[in-house]
Amino acid sequence: MKIIDITQELLSCAVWPGDPAPRREVLSSIQDGGSCNLSALSMCVHNGTHIDAPYHFIDGGKTVDGIPAEVFAGECFVARCEGALGAQEATDVLSRAGGVPRILIAGKAVVTEQAAAVFAGAGLFLIGNESQTVGPENAPKKVHEILLGAGVVLLEGVVLEGVPEGRYFLSAAPLNIAGSEGSPCRALLFSGL
Repeated sequence: MKIIDITQELLSCAVWPGDPAPRREVLSSIQDGGSCNLSALSMCVHNGTHIDAPYHFIDGGKTVDGIPAEVFAGECFVARCEGALGAQEATDVLSRAGGVPRILIAGKAVVTEQAAAVFAGAGLFLIGNESQTVGPENAPKKVHEILLGAGVVLLEGVVLEGVPEGRYFLSAAPLNIAGSEGSPCRALLFSGL
């Protein structure tokens, strides 16, 4: 079995324009005479590799703590794509995935509204991508509304460089944050199971 960490390092991660960057504050240090090493963390829940719950764009949608854990762990398909994905490209990805309910899009690809509608109608649990947003960076709202409105959880900011297209086992559990619209996560792919 091979484990592939597809998570951005948090303190040096990509940050959406206007969001606060993650910051670690040392509260106690053994080197400075403290009884232990102790840190505090300040960040936006959408920094780095993170999930978007429906509540992010759907008022009254599920929050992180209301999503079953099995959504974040199980068989997934990594699809290598480039450019804007339309309805036909989304249909092709679903065909290559062969019914797997979690899809990660590798490469410099953008999910358009038309692709989002196809993915939303496919009964997916989760869709992920390498960008900090699943839709176009200049207008991501509608794509989020389509996918999150259909209950499809988003996994954004994964690192898939060098990961071949194919089937894997995904583990991308978020922190259990009551009432939150998103959460950082440690995303791992397992191959050779």
